[in-house]
Amino acid sequence: MRILYVDIDSLRPDHLGCYGYHRATSPNIDAAAARGTRCTNYYATDAPCLPSRTALFSGRFGIHNGVVGHGGTAADPFVEGADRKFRGNLGQNAWMTALRRAKHRTATVSTFGERHSAWHWYAGFQEIYNHGTGGGERAHEVVPYALDWLGRHAREENWFLHVNFWDPHTPYRTPPEYGEPFADAPPPAWLTPERLAAHRRSYGPHSAGEPVGFGGEHPSQRLPRMVDEIATLGDFKRWIDGYDTGIRYADEYVGRILDALAAAGLLEQTLVLISADHGENQGELGVYGDHQTADHITCRVPLIAAGPGIRAGAVDEGLHYHLDLPPTLCEMLGVAPAPHWDGRSFAPALTSAAASAARDHLVVSQAAWACQRGVRWDKWLLLRTYDPGLKPYPPLLLFDLAADPHETVDLAAARSDVVDHGLALLETWHTAQMATSSSGVDPMWTVLREGGPFHTRGQRAKYCERLRATGRGEHAERLERAATAAGVGHGGALA
Repeated sequence: MRILYVDIDSLRPDHLGCYGYHRATSPNIDAAAARGTRCTNYYATDAPCLPSRTALFSGRFGIHNGVVGHGGTAADPFVEGADRKFRGNLGQNAWMTALRRAKHRTATVSTFGERHSAWHWYAGFQEIYNHGTGGGERAHEVVPYALDWLGRHAREENWFLHVNFWDPHTPYRTPPEYGEPFADAPPPAWLTPERLAAHRRSYGPHSAGEPVGFGGEHPSQRLPRMVDEIATLGDFKRWIDGYDTGIRYADEYVGRILDALAAAGLLEQTLVLISADHGENQGELGVYGDHQTADHITCRVPLIAAGPGIRAGAVDEGLHYHLDLPPTLCEMLGVAPAPHWDGRSFAPALTSAAASAARDHLVVSQAAWACQRGVRWDKWLLLRTYDPGLKPYPPLLLFDLAADPHETVDLAAARSDVVDHGLALLETWHTAQMATSSSGVDPMWTVLREGGPFHTRGQRAKYCERLRATGRGEHAERLERAATAAGVGHGGALA
């Protein structure tokens, strides 16, 4: 089988036309969805970038592979130790290794491995095209590598090509000459003046007061699509315009790849998969333009599948992990999945509408900006925070996603029965994962022991200075009191 996997960093599904977005961000992706199947409840198990792609390509949850953060011990896979074979676990059991067993040529056009020093991520790839810009590249710099590879290999029978776009990821840097495709289109309506005012009174890295890092930076001076501060709804529109223009720019170049396959007469013979490593909070939970939570916004990603054997014009609403995709492809290719993978195939949902392929609940994790686990079932999301980093998150948050997809109303106090059920699901999941862990270590606890979420370590004192300088001194005092009470000297602030 010919397989093209398009991986668009930071792409949230509800900013695509085929998922109901009101802006024309994705005509080429929408066309692929129209001739294939679109999954609406497809979640990255571990967020953000490094944990997500490690989980997908290893086939294992972060709690099993060891990677749940962006730095410190938990940014590298567990050391296998004395039981390591001549070829390690990834060499024997990575997703690409399974495809190699199915006689597929495997190639990636991506700078991801170098960006995160994620050398383990390359396991099983025969060909690696890294143009050396560390995620700073734009779509027009990526696609020539993909087109060149397809020109040499597309007519072969069995191949897997991974193409990684970064355009929706901050900082927004679509070339100025591309113009302003959404100048006349309103932004999402859920962010009201009252909600923005509340965000302005709150705090945290990538909040409305400091949408870039920890504040005080002025990226708009060199990148005109960026906004230094989100003070008004006009600022919010400019911010969303930057994000959506990045999606539209990536979509245009996705279209060029698909057009090349069509021109070669191979598009209908190619399984096209379009997805992302994580979503992107755009005001949800007070985060703008980043992926800092274990929630519906950061962890839900698109999955569009189109090609041989895939249902056309279909929608699958079942709950799936992104690491369910490797065993799904293995089933479609007739090759056995690795025995220790945590995913399970949902091929029937793509090929025959079988509802039995779905899970009844999911558990997703975040440990780079906060230490959180989220439980998703029915219409509910329960968010359990162990360390909020430098954010005002309480230990428990509960949202009704059917009524409140942007997570604006916390129902934890009003629905203790639902909270209890979610906590029971989380405890059962954790017990099962630790019972099947080869290391006996939960890497999230390692993050906590090493000072909390990597991106907030050592940032408290400087950030508290900014809070005082911007009239939010009460929040600085709260962070300092929490740190003192928890005995934390340099990492995240425990609530």
